[in-house]
Amino acid sequence: MERTETDGTAGSPAPAPSDSSVPQDVPPPRYDACLQDVSGLLDGMPRQREAPATMPVGPPVAPLAVEPPEARPGPRPRPWRLLPTPTGTPFTFGYGVVLAVTSLVTEYADPAVVHDLHQASSTDVAHLVQTPALVLLTSALWIAGGILSPFAIGFLLVLTALERRIGGLRTAGVFLLGHVLATLATEVPIGLAVLIGHLPDSSLHRLDYGVSFGVAAGVGALAGLLTPWLRWPLLAVFGAMLLRSLLAFTDPMTDWGHLTAFAIGIGTWPVVRGWYRARLAAGPLPGVA
Repeated sequence: MERTETDGTAGSPAPAPSDSSVPQDVPPPRYDACLQDVSGLLDGMPRQREAPATMPVGPPVAPLAVEPPEARPGPRPRPWRLLPTPTGTPFTFGYGVVLAVTSLVTEYADPAVVHDLHQASSTDVAHLVQTPALVLLTSALWIAGGILSPFAIGFLLVLTALERRIGGLRTAGVFLLGHVLATLATEVPIGLAVLIGHLPDSSLHRLDYGVSFGVAAGVGALAGLLTPWLRWPLLAVFGAMLLRSLLAFTDPMTDWGHLTAFAIGIGTWPVVRGWYRARLAAGPLPGVA
């Protein structure tokens, strides 16, 4: 086959004709049809970044071992948190020391002296009429039934748990609220009954002292801060104990006072829950899960 050469050197492209000799309707040449020179087709493609010649190579790093959640140890039980401490629960601890001293006096002092002390501290109608503030305070310095009575043990456990959640001053407020209101709720009807002749005058001097009303109010208030699986059994067990004592009819006025104080504690739920949320917002509470 012969190759025709035009006015130039063989193998070199012919010079492009001038603009005047090219028709205006001739399309431009297709570059993919001319494969003699492809050196400039990929000039716009960015070059790949090359690794530096001297890259420091260190020892291989082992991946961090992540312990599965089920294998992580949970919080260790701390049973000593159930009891008051001077720094964690100063109100309950200090009050408990005072009650321990008065219980020792009751146990080892002369019985006649102890009776006189109890009588002077009694929140009966006669003393409430004469010195109401004094007897309302001093009557809460004794434990009826001794230091091993159920209400003495309940005092330590209930007030410790309550103080860890809402603080000492607020715990004292709940305790005094139940103690004062339940005392008035039981003694005022006695005074009215004596006044109209339904009870003898000796009812004005009945012994009434102890911390049981304040403890009952503390139980009711604490139940509102517990989880439901603890709250409802506590309410059921304590309420059943109070009802059983009332049905025994050994001291109906005191037993009605226990139920009244228990109801007062339950009535403080909106307030104590607000205090509890405020303390949680300020930071984690020591000794409270």
